[in-house]
Amino acid sequence: MNSGFEQYRVLIAPGLHNSGPDHWQSRWQRLFPAFERVQQADWEVPDLPRWSARVDQLRQQDSRPTLIVAHSFGALATVHSVARDRDGVLGVLLVAPADPDKFNVAALLPQQALPVPSIMVGSTNDPWMAAPRAELWAKRWDSRFINGGPLGHINAESGLGDWPEGLETLYFLAEQAHNSVLSA
Repeated sequence: MNSGFEQYRVLIAPGLHNSGPDHWQSRWQRLFPAFERVQQADWEVPDLPRWSARVDQLRQQDSRPTLIVAHSFGALATVHSVARDRDGVLGVLLVAPADPDKFNVAALLPQQALPVPSIMVGSTNDPWMAAPRAELWAKRWDSRFINGGPLGHINAESGLGDWPEGLETLYFLAEQAHNSVLSA
């Protein structure tokens, strides 16, 4: 089966506590076994520099063009990593990012556009970051913002299954990345 992702390395960057088996990130890894997961040394302690360094480390192990699919605190770690060094990253999908202020890391995150195409999906009833705050950060990072409606934290409890709308968004990001490479 041709998934459309063969020309990319796809990294999955989960949030706190990792993504359990029913989380859409884990389900996507079962659908696409080539997707790789960023493994944190401690899933219980949200340490932005350490988590970001793990993203950096995994990115540097392979030179293929990379898309990163990040959730919650993993989205903050991804943004921190890519803002410092975009090398090899063609685009990022940021899903239900955690509010940087809840973790006192806002000052460590970029206050300007990310150096790669990005899409952020937020929810109107996300307990980790209200949609207006998510939209504000998306605007700051020049990310396309998608309001997913009342999906909670867009995790296993949201009952999304394989989350086909999210996959469509990832396909769109891959197409954007492809087009940006062609126009470069």
